[in-house]
Amino acid sequence: MASTFRRTDATLLVSNGYAEDLIGARLARELARAGRGPVLALPLVGPGAAYAGTAELQGPHLALPSGGFPFGSLANLRADVQAGLLTVSLRQWAAARRLGGQVARVVVVGDTYALAVGTLAARVVARPAGRAAGPRLPLTHLQPLVSSFYAQGMTPAAHLRELNALGANLFMPWEVALARRARRVYTRDQPSAVHLARRGVNAAYRGGFAMDVLPEPERDLGPLLDGRLVLALLPGQRGDAAFSLPVMLEAAAQLPAWQAAVAFARPFAELPPLPGWTAGQVDEATLWLRRGETRVLVLRGAFSAVLHRAALALGTAGTANEQAAGLGVPVVGFPTPGPQYVAGFAARQTRLLGQALTVTAPTAQAVAAAVQSLGTDLTRFQAAQADGRARIGRPGALTAVAAELDEN
Repeated sequence: MASTFRRTDATLLVSNGYAEDLIGARLARELARAGRGPVLALPLVGPGAAYAGTAELQGPHLALPSGGFPFGSLANLRADVQAGLLTVSLRQWAAARRLGGQVARVVVVGDTYALAVGTLAARVVARPAGRAAGPRLPLTHLQPLVSSFYAQGMTPAAHLRELNALGANLFMPWEVALARRARRVYTRDQPSAVHLARRGVNAAYRGGFAMDVLPEPERDLGPLLDGRLVLALLPGQRGDAAFSLPVMLEAAAQLPAWQAAVAFARPFAELPPLPGWTAGQVDEATLWLRRGETRVLVLRGAFSAVLHRAALALGTAGTANEQAAGLGVPVVGFPTPGPQYVAGFAARQTRLLGQALTVTAPTAQAVAAAVQSLGTDLTRFQAAQADGRARIGRPGALTAVAAELDEN
């Protein structure tokens, strides 16, 4: 159990989501490299597995049926509430207050809700009995979600149509009010930093968080490839894959000039039903799917390796699509029934990624046609590459944040 006394060199990291945990864990490693003391991690969504070996994991934890998207739909919200969202949230707030008394600084990675929890931790500095409460702790916010690009070209009517995503499309007044209390807010792109600075926030842009958490290629795929262009299939971490992977495979069967490779995050036993496809497992990380003359490579633990070899990607994912775009790999996406890559999410990601993302109807024919169109139009393909790199940004943000943490 954590000490009840404050460690003057410790950092509390509050994060709320799978990608946010990855960013927090990478920042924890940067802090360790810089000799900045121990890190306590309070993940608000899921078990926080990304923090293993990098931070002292705190709780309580809750695996949400929505995967961290309770406001994606009424069904998502209902399922999360039934899973204990409200009860566990109250316990997490209590944990934040307690942990605030044990650290020297608080860093938040996430949205307005995570910032509110981090602000709660930063405001309450517990002391041993008989001593007065201390001053507010330094609070730093990494905002990897909201971007000024999300609101580009949106009319008031368009915002009303996406009312459930209003706080994801815009920096809402309550987030700005909380952000003004932070020593610094690091944004995912330069336009967002400029926007917040105009509203009285000490905001800065240092690079793309998504690219900081993309590792080096995990393995050499050369021996598995046959010289054709590689088409990466990115069905996502959440339940969207049950719908999207069969569509992607059907599209791949219509694209004989491409070698499709699936970046699959879970054990092969968790592959969704794939009627008509025969699976042949090579080892615990490599599997071939076959149907007629079509062979599709399925790889575990090789996401970065697949992306670095890909010329184009099919994606129904959040961060994975952004990382592909950031590498200059154009993405073709299509809406799923959820929980994440629903039509509204796809539309928002299109505004973020610009020409780097092409959204089609959720049919194999439409997806294959989009790949063929991009692959034969060099001008459009190069514009998609440039837009992706510009919108997502360069790596290096977290190294800068770690160096600047006490200088803000």
